[in-house]
Amino acid sequence: MPFDLEFVRQNWPRPVSYFATIDSTMLEAARLAEAGGAHGAVVVADEQTAGQGRHGHRWHSEPNSGLYVSIVLRPVVRANSLPVLTLALGLAAADAIAETTGLACDLRWPNDVMLEGRKVAGILVQLLDSAAIAGIGVNVNHAAFPAEIAPDATSLRIVSNRTHSREQLLMALLGAGDRYCGLLAAEGGREAILTTFSRRSSYARNMRVKVDQGASILEGTTAGLDSSGFLIVRKDDGTQQLVLAGGVRPADDMRSPLTPGT
Repeated sequence: MPFDLEFVRQNWPRPVSYFATIDSTMLEAARLAEAGGAHGAVVVADEQTAGQGRHGHRWHSEPNSGLYVSIVLRPVVRANSLPVLTLALGLAAADAIAETTGLACDLRWPNDVMLEGRKVAGILVQLLDSAAIAGIGVNVNHAAFPAEIAPDATSLRIVSNRTHSREQLLMALLGAGDRYCGLLAAEGGREAILTTFSRRSSYARNMRVKVDQGASILEGTTAGLDSSGFLIVRKDDGTQQLVLAGGVRPADDMRSPLTPGT
């Protein structure tokens, strides 16, 4: 079913741009931000033909099934706050899913929201000169996925055996995102977000993992987050390595560390 734009506009006080089909909501939100678009302006689409995931991968955007949204965030977020902003938006997505569906999500550092060990949502944050763009994709009513991502992806529908309102989920997500962005801007907010993420993520501490870092695979046990929001991995020799980016998997997971499109 196509997106109910009027419901969203009636319940969100900031500008909302809707597209039946678009290349990427993040690209449109960036164009909007550079043209002076307001904080909290939203771009939402029923389908993306070039949805963006991490590391240049494409986000699988089945028509009329998922929530594909990007948000303009002002004032400008400092570059050193971007990792924590990503964690904050992951918390917001998990809160919104719990509020609207009753499903409790896990959080996989740095930007994945998980259900039953598979990815149900992802966060991508990009910094412009004038704003930050937060792209959030949620697999809502997908009944199945292409074979190349099926082992890694799930949807709210698959887990709950029922369909869900994308509009209600979006409203919950926008509200939760506002709260967490406000917390990040407040004194002590960064520490509060790091503490909350660490508490709610099974991946943040004491999990044996493999981290795909492109040229190499790091294996060890997660040992929490540093003050910037990066993952600490304790290697078998007792030394610790800070992970700035990479695809994280449980060490006993036989799937590839990072699968495009999820």
